[in-house]
Amino acid sequence: MVKLIMVRHGESIANALNRYTGWSDVDLTKMGEQQAHQAAKQLQGIGIEHVHTSVLKRAIMTAYLIQDDLNINYVPITKSWRLNERHYGALRGQNKDETRVEYGVEQVRLWRRSYYTMPPKLAEPDKNVGPYKYLDPRVMPLSESLFQAYKRIIPYYVDAIAPRLLEGKNQLVVAHGSTIRALIKYLEDISDKDIDGVEVANGKPLIYELDDKLNIIKSNRIE
Repeated sequence: MVKLIMVRHGESIANALNRYTGWSDVDLTKMGEQQAHQAAKQLQGIGIEHVHTSVLKRAIMTAYLIQDDLNINYVPITKSWRLNERHYGALRGQNKDETRVEYGVEQVRLWRRSYYTMPPKLAEPDKNVGPYKYLDPRVMPLSESLFQAYKRIIPYYVDAIAPRLLEGKNQLVVAHGSTIRALIKYLEDISDKDIDGVEVANGKPLIYELDDKLNIIKSNRIE
């Protein structure tokens, strides 16, 4: 039996301001830092052998705080853009309540929760920006639905996380709401329609116990 643990980053400044964030890089709030410490308390006693996170600092800092509290700073950590939050395109930085007024409640619900609906696109992709400057520009999104984010997230799970789980090594993923929703969809084989209702709270560890074929034996999400 092996464990896959997933934690959404602690509250960010954008969360506190009720703004779309996506690939924008924002800090944790003090509450977000506290949520990371609380997550670490819930993970005491679990032997974590590798940490995976995105290239966005709200997830990276949450991962660092958890590692520090668990005294596992020596454990390898892999940062990948494939674990980024989905790209909110031209909505990023906008207040969610204000977009409901401008575009309507149902349209905003579709942008935020549906599997296939894509937010309005950026005019052009970000270029030569930090962790993305060496990426092929063709992979840089202008906007993403959860389906499009799923297509970059799941290959990372298959290539980088699943092999370590099959070796019996517990893995910790510290990422974002949409990242974790995509992984939940894959692990639990949730339908495109039903994934709409899956919520992921900040700083609340989801722990999956898996068998030697990575089938779910037990999970604190679906108990």
